[in-house]
Amino acid sequence: MTELRTFGHAEAADAVTPYRVSWPLVMLLILAMVVCYAHRGALSIAAPFMMKDLGLPASTMGILLSAFFWLYAFMQVPAGWIVDRFGVKWAYAGGFAFWSVASALTGFAQGAVSLIAVRLALGVGQSVAFPASASAVSRSFRDRERGLVTAGYLSGVRIGQAIVGAIGAVMIARFGYRGFFLIISLLPLLWLIPWMAFWSRIRDSALHSASTAAQTRAAFSFGDAVMLLKHRTVLGIFLGYFAYDYVWFVYVTWLPSYLVLGRKFTTAEMGFYSSVPYLIMMVVILISGALSDYIVRRGSSERVVRKWFIAIGMFVACLIVPAGIVEDRVTSVWLLNAALMGIGIASPNTWTLTQVVCARPIVGSVSGIQNFGGNLGGIVAPALTGFAVQWTGSFVIPFLVCGVVLVAGVLCYWLLVSERVEVQPGRIAR
Repeated sequence: MTELRTFGHAEAADAVTPYRVSWPLVMLLILAMVVCYAHRGALSIAAPFMMKDLGLPASTMGILLSAFFWLYAFMQVPAGWIVDRFGVKWAYAGGFAFWSVASALTGFAQGAVSLIAVRLALGVGQSVAFPASASAVSRSFRDRERGLVTAGYLSGVRIGQAIVGAIGAVMIARFGYRGFFLIISLLPLLWLIPWMAFWSRIRDSALHSASTAAQTRAAFSFGDAVMLLKHRTVLGIFLGYFAYDYVWFVYVTWLPSYLVLGRKFTTAEMGFYSSVPYLIMMVVILISGALSDYIVRRGSSERVVRKWFIAIGMFVACLIVPAGIVEDRVTSVWLLNAALMGIGIASPNTWTLTQVVCARPIVGSVSGIQNFGGNLGGIVAPALTGFAVQWTGSFVIPFLVCGVVLVAGVLCYWLLVSERVEVQPGRIAR
């Protein structure tokens, strides 16, 4: 407990006795991520109805759909620092409440300017989700458990996307898009009740003092959080996750267009091959998390295990390169699906590796840096892919770039992520 006490009352309040009381936290983290991605994807479902009602052209709606990321990406590091400074309980609760209100207000926006404002607010609120989830897992679960737990809350991402897509149109048809936003935004605020109750119970059993709390406030500044990037391990996590998310966002943004334009699939075929693989990927993520935990329980070094799973997954994801070259379109789809499964293998281990190599008091900050790198990949990948397709007339070069980026990402994880990142008040231990 010495390491935790160094960072004060927020740390002690968030420390959970492993296994006996932590598993209710799993469901809370999964539910929060389901809500997070349902709210994030709601505008896509409501877009055609809002465009008609508000007279918005498609170009404006495209800007609105991207506006979420404008502040979301750059809020990752501040959000991670907030988690470490004030604790998981309050950081996640505040972010959840803030983004839920922003989501509710989306239905009542009267034009492009107000819609951009609420989308920016949604991004600010949701920036806390991944750093808080990673920090909660790091504080609350043993090494041999956190791979599966991380895979669990990551599955909430896919569930949230699936749920809002499945019920959105039906709800809009019955309640209108304003009612749709109100219901899906305000009802989930009930999540705050068990969340606050869970952490309050832990806090009441934790030992901490006012003097330690005062020490905390001066121990780790936002500048310290930014300076974490000077550590080679943090830099490796940043660059490696940039590579991971670069390829992931190519799938998310360009897969349907590739299937229709590049491989001449019908709309129905495109719908099938653009959705079912993600459901299979969710299963792969859970298996990857459970299997890596099993190997750790057998006595292997957790850092090495997590890095091997990331490397294997990202190398498998390189199958996206031949997918763009082969002539047979069915073979191309199978290669793309295999590559997507590779991303699933790496997925939970990218987050658990961060928890392995970082002292618990800074997991939130480093996770924010990690997700910042990933979202930079998300900003670059769709645009660069579009320019390359327009310039070359095919997806061969963009997919080749994905392969190069993936290999570079593996090298960053393997060569740079080596030393443990410790923190002492006022400086970063190297």
